[in-house]
Amino acid sequence: MLGAKRHWAPGPSLSLGLPLALLLLSLEAGWAQEGAEPVLLEGECLVVCEPGRAAAGGPGGAALGEAPPGRVAFAAVRSHHHEPAGEINNGTSGAIYFDQVLVNEGGGFDRASGSFVAPVRGVYSFRFHVVKVYNRQTVQVSLMLNTWPVISAFANDPDVTREAATSSVLLPLDPGDRVSLRLRRGNLLGGWKYSSFSGFLIFPL
Repeated sequence: MLGAKRHWAPGPSLSLGLPLALLLLSLEAGWAQEGAEPVLLEGECLVVCEPGRAAAGGPGGAALGEAPPGRVAFAAVRSHHHEPAGEINNGTSGAIYFDQVLVNEGGGFDRASGSFVAPVRGVYSFRFHVVKVYNRQTVQVSLMLNTWPVISAFANDPDVTREAATSSVLLPLDPGDRVSLRLRRGNLLGGWKYSSFSGFLIFPL
């Protein structure tokens, strides 16, 4: 019939036209970039290194879950006044013992001897706080490096029931150097509960 409008159903060529055009455009863009120079992105990279420490898991480094090398710290306290069996002359002469170890990172503190043995060469910080109880005598406590007294602290007030000899120091140590506390004057027969001894590696040498 003349003048009548005919409606065509969309065929395959019409339904694929748009995706085909997009595919051709993407291919053309790829061909155009084949001969182009790579694009360089400018920026800054910050690398933080820790002295003497290799990458984790590598040679000299720490495996996952392990303490990194060179991390050393200890803290010990006295949790009761009177000496237990086996601590000969404790509180009257010789080394001052601590029965409770709170921290021993690196394994340098030996509770049996009350001393710290340096595992690595470096600069260490030490602090002690030795309490005398019901004791009118003057007490002198020295921090010993091997057999050499480095520093001393005194507690000598006769009018207080509790007094502490306290001091701190920085020391360069070699592996195997031993640091301990020694009672060089007076006694601790009244007890020394709440006394403490601690130290840590500041940096290796």
